[in-house]
Amino acid sequence: MKPEDLASFRRLPKAEQDAIDAVGIEQWAAWENRNAASILDRGGMVGKTTRITKDGVANAVNPFCGYLVVEAETIDAAARLFKDHPHITVFPGDGVDIMPFLT
Repeated sequence: MKPEDLASFRRLPKAEQDAIDAVGIEQWAAWENRNAASILDRGGMVGKTTRITKDGVANAVNPFCGYLVVEAETIDAAARLFKDHPHITVFPGDGVDIMPFLT
C-alpha cells in the first residue's frame, strides 16, 4: 500500500472511512472463508519498517502493510487467489505482491 494512498484514505471523513471499513471487512472475511483451505497463516498488519545495514539502524519505507501466507501449486495459482481481494477492490491497497518461500 502506497503511503500516499493510505494518507488519502485517512483524510476522508470518519463516517466515510467507517463505511468503507464495514464493506471491506465483511468482504475480507468472505474472501478468507472462500480460500480457507489455502491459508496457512492469516498474518496481519505490520508497522513501520526499521532497516539494519552494515552502516547501522535507520527508518525505512516499503509498500508492505501486512502479510498472509498461502499454499498453492504455482505462483500463478497463488496470484489468482488475490484477484478479487478487498485490499485492492475496496481498500486503498494498490496491489498484492506474491513472494514464494524458496526453502
